[in-house]
Parts: sequence; structure tokens; C-alpha cells
Amino acid sequence: MPYIGTMTVDTRKLTFVYYCSGHGYGHATRVSAFTRHLLGLERPPAVHIVSSAPKHVFADSIAVGALYRNANIDPVIVQPLAYRVDRQKSVHVLESFLANEDDKVWDEAQWLKSIRADCVLSDAAFLGCLVAHHAGIPSVLITNFSFDSVYSYLSTPLIDEPPKPEHPAVDGMLSPPSAKAKEELEPDVPIPLEVLTPLVKHIHDGYRCADLLLRLPGAIPLPSFAMHPSLPSPNWVDIEARCFKSFVTDHLTQPPSTYKLLPQLPFPDQYPPKPLAREARSAPLLVRSPDPAIYTAEGLSRLLDSIGVPPDLHDPATTKILIVSFGGQVFHKPHSRSHSRTPSKAATPAAIPPALGASPANSTHPAYGLPPSASMDFADPKRHARALNDALQTVSISRLPDSSQQEAIPPAPLRSIPSHLASLGKQVSRSRALSQLRLAGAPPAAVPKSPRTGHPATFSAPATIPTFQAPNWTTDMTASPSAELPLDVATALKRETAEEIMDDADVRILPDETWIAVVCGVSKDWGKEDGEELPHNFFVAPRDVYMPDLTAAADVLLGKLGYGTVSECVDSCTPFVYVPRPLFIEEHGLRLYLEREGVGVELSRTQYEVGEWADAIEVAWQRGREAKARKRQEGETGRRKEEGREMAQYVVDWVWRWKDRMHPCDSSKTEDIASINGVRGGGEWMALNTLPPT
Repeated sequence: MPYIGTMTVDTRKLTFVYYCSGHGYGHATRVSAFTRHLLGLERPPAVHIVSSAPKHVFADSIAVGALYRNANIDPVIVQPLAYRVDRQKSVHVLESFLANEDDKVWDEAQWLKSIRADCVLSDAAFLGCLVAHHAGIPSVLITNFSFDSVYSYLSTPLIDEPPKPEHPAVDGMLSPPSAKAKEELEPDVPIPLEVLTPLVKHIHDGYRCADLLLRLPGAIPLPSFAMHPSLPSPNWVDIEARCFKSFVTDHLTQPPSTYKLLPQLPFPDQYPPKPLAREARSAPLLVRSPDPAIYTAEGLSRLLDSIGVPPDLHDPATTKILIVSFGGQVFHKPHSRSHSRTPSKAATPAAIPPALGASPANSTHPAYGLPPSASMDFADPKRHARALNDALQTVSISRLPDSSQQEAIPPAPLRSIPSHLASLGKQVSRSRALSQLRLAGAPPAAVPKSPRTGHPATFSAPATIPTFQAPNWTTDMTASPSAELPLDVATALKRETAEEIMDDADVRILPDETWIAVVCGVSKDWGKEDGEELPHNFFVAPRDVYMPDLTAAADVLLGKLGYGTVSECVDSCTPFVYVPRPLFIEEHGLRLYLEREGVGVELSRTQYEVGEWADAIEVAWQRGREAKARKRQEGETGRRKEEGREMAQYVVDWVWRWKDRMHPCDSSKTEDIASINGVRGGGEWMALNTLPPT
């Protein structure tokens, strides 16, 4: 039977301060989820959330009693476009932040003392750990990655710089006048390691002050706790294979409690010694839970009614739902034939296309091409709305030159071009008028270069989805840099640009008529500015829609690989089609997690931008449909809430244990803290509550 320790109970309520990185919504959603678990205890602590993220993203935890303060407590990676990191500007932001670090630490430490804070929790914000150290209180790092690794990765030799489109007419279609400025980006140049090292050390030293690590799923190495792997982080990644090197993967498969840790940093001299040794533990998935009613016919109908989906499309047996959930979208404004070409057998395959063979755990991404990238920062909702409105007003209809003036594409082996282009015969031309929507934050569509050769990303054969290729994680995927493409194949690949993929006759957004799409994060009038209506199978979700419910209702979600979306897809067994994000090293850990726990299929940038989604959606649905059906039958079990509550109880007990060891009190004041909070034996976290020997 698990041992439940006896702790000294102070006469006052515990006070926690939760520092949350403002870099992305994933941090905010899991901070809000864990705060709710803390506040759900029978004897909850007071929780102050401090973040540069906007207040509204913490609304669900504020509603149950959390306090919020907006403050600039961490530097963020600068991203001029959805998938692009500006390395130089990111370094400038970090330098500017560190220039004022001493003042920030002093101000925050005085504030912690003024509210009599007992502990700092930090979601990837190194300043929180540093401030707690200077205030003489313990800190707990709760995250799956840290920014010392992220900034260190800015020295990677990978160049994330797709070539500009070669054809001016196509370039005009892809980039309305209001978006032209976005194309004029600074060259992507690695930051020299000697420049980054002293800056990264400041971040690393801040994390070193943390006393307890609770490592979330989807993790990468956390070098401020484990001695190995150490920085610099580019040494962890095999750029050719687009994955962690084997020694890193081996490290991540081991429980953090087995790691050899870096020494604990003592408090400044004016404080007593730290009473507990430094430790690291695995944490459960922190995720916002959906409403249990979403798995009932009535609950699903209520959600779909709120979006405007007609009742005849509410039955999951006859209607499949795609959720599109991220900014920076570039694709055709869908007309009445959003899956405009006649579906081939591949549209509803009986088997997975050969080039999309399953990896060991049902996740797919190319073995070559651009490595994963960085997540988007928070955007001011009002500013985003204004930019989005400007973009919608510049919807343009462009026409390519007359077909008589176009260069014919020479014949090429069928294995080197997509099946839908090969079926058109020896000559392919483009002369259709295109109507295309560009949403704020999206990059210009272009064929990405391979980091190996400088050529556009290569395709496998034969393939229904030409830019996908399944990796074999058990073998060495490094290819010889000297490998050259045959001339005819290289020519065909060069022709396979957005110019060719974007033809309305060939591009398919949805697999067939049984699918509907719900687009999130856009205005309710999205796509209607030219007087046209969206087709019957496209809908816009309200801006305040609760994403866990929408994700649970989905058959497939299309989005950007980040912790928030991955966690909600895994929790609801929703297959995930994701667009890679170069230069953000966290993505490697999330890919590994998707392989083990969910279904992930990668969609190339070019295919995403031009709206060629259908094949990837179908593949993801085929792989995940059985698990999704079981989840719908099972419904919301409350498992994640129970795991989160046990973790919250563990943290509270750990803080009481810290206080008890630092300031022993009269034993007559002791009580069973776990009993006070209504927690009774069982569960992984309760087993961890055993007091270590004195």
C-alpha cells in the first residue's frame, strides 16, 4: 500500500507563482490545465500566473480562482512567417532581454517576498527559476523543453531558405500586394557558436536554479538537469535523417529519475541551505479535457450547431470532420468543388499508398527535405484580426500566360512526378484563373530545397502523395551527399512547383463529399469578401470555440506541430496532419511522442500552401479510424484529470516537505496533507510521495 507521508501544516494557505513562457499557446494551455488541477484540491494553494501571454488564454483557470499578471518574463523566438525563424532578430531580442535581466530579477524577487510566495512553478521560463533562487524559495520546472536548447539550435548549419518562385505570374498569384513585403526576408544565416554560447549560458544558468524537474511527454533533452546530452543542441540532431541521433533517443527513453544530474545550486548566503536534493521525474500529459458530452450525439450536435453545420451533417457515421487549426494559412479559397478533381482510388484507399508506409508507431514524415521548425509566438488578437482583414480584402484573381506562350514540360518517368500530373500526358500547361486566399503570417509558396543537395525535395516512387516518404527509424537514414538525380528526373522535379500543383483541376482540399472542414482562428466572414459564399462543406468556427471539444469531435486535425495540439490530439485519439516547422528543436521530441502515442502524417509546406491536403487527410484517417472509433465508444474517462490531480497533490506535498525540513515546527501541528486534500492510495504520483530517508 502506498505510503502517504505526514507533513507539517502551516497556519496559512500556500502561495504558488506560475511563470509561463509567452512563446506559444501550448505553454498557456498546459499551465492553465495544471493550475485547474491545483485549484481543484480540497485545500488548494493560491496560484498567481505571470506571463506575457494574453489574459484570455488563461480564462478557464482564472474562472476558478487563478490570479493573473502580465509581465515580460522571457525572450521569444522571432518568426516573421509561420514556418520561418529570424535567427539574427531572435538573438537581438535575447540580448535586449538579458541587458535588463538584473533589474527584472530584483523586481520579481521583491514581489515574490511581498506576497509571501512559497514556491515558483515555471513552464519553460528560465527567469522564474532564477527569481525563486534569489528570493530563497524552491522552484519546479514543468516542461518538455527549455530555451537554452532552442537558442543553441540557432547555430545549426541547416539553412531554412526555400527558393523564390521562378515564374512571375505564379509569384503574383501566391503573393497579393499586401503580402509582398513578407517575401523580402533576411537570408537565413546560422549564428556562430561563439556568439551564442555566452548568451545561452545565461538561460542555462537560470534553469540550473530549479530544484525539481517534472518532464512532460514529447520531451527533448533538458541539459540544465541531466549531465548528458549537453549543449550545444545541434550536436543532437542528424540533419540528413531529420531526427535525433541514436544516443539522444536512447537518453529520452530512460526515466528522468535515472539520470545523473548536475549539482544543485545553493541559495545565496543570506538564506538557509536547501533542505531537499535536486530530482527529476516524469510527468503525465497535461492537457485540457473536453466536455464529456462531446462524445454523445446531443453534445456533438450542440457544438456543430454553434458553428452553423446543418443537422444532416451531424452524424459521424456519414460525415467526417477536418479541423484546420493554425494561422498562416495559404490555400485556394474553396469553391463549390473543393475536392475538384474526380477522386481516384487513392482518395479512399483500401490500403496505405506505398510511399506512406507506416513507421513503427503510425507516424509519417519524409526522411529528407526540410527538418522541423519553430512554433509561432503569441499574436495580439486585435492586431491579428486587422492583418487578417487586410489580407482578405486583397484576395486576387490572377491568370497565367496563355497556354500557347507556356513552355511544355518534357516527358519524365512516372516515378518522378505525381500521379495526377503524369495522367495528363506528356505536356502539362497551366492557363486557369486562380482565386486564392492568403492569411496573415504565411510564407510565400515555394518548393523547399533539400539541405543535402540544394535541389527541391525529392519524391518517392510510386506515390500518391509525392512529397511524403516514410522513414525507417530503426536504420541509418543518412544518404550520400554525392548522390545525383538523373537529368530527366531532376527536370521533372524542378517543374513540380506550386505553378503545377495549384491547378484547380488537380488540387484537392478534401478527399470527397463525405468530409466537411471547420476552419479556426479566422473571421466569421472568411472567404466571402468577393461576394461568393463558401461551399456547403466549409465552415468557420467561432473565435471563442473550446478547442478540446472541437479536437475531440474531429476525424482529422490539420495544424502545426506544437505541444498543445499534439496533446489534445493524443488525448482524443484524433489523427494529426502536421506541417513541419524548421529550426525549432522541440519538434523532434513531439514527433517521437506522436509515433508512440498517436497518429501523425506530415504534409509538406508546398502542399499545405496550395491546398493539396486530401491524400494526407485520407491516409491519417485510415490509420487512426479504429482508435478514434474506440475513443468515441469509450468517451471521456477522466483519466487525464486524475493524473493531473495526483501530480498537483505531489507538488503540494513536495513544497510542504521542503518547508517542514527548512523550518521544523511543533509536531502537534502536523496533519496528513494528502488526507486533507481527499487523496487516497493508488496512482503513480501517490507512490512517489514516500519521504526519503533522513
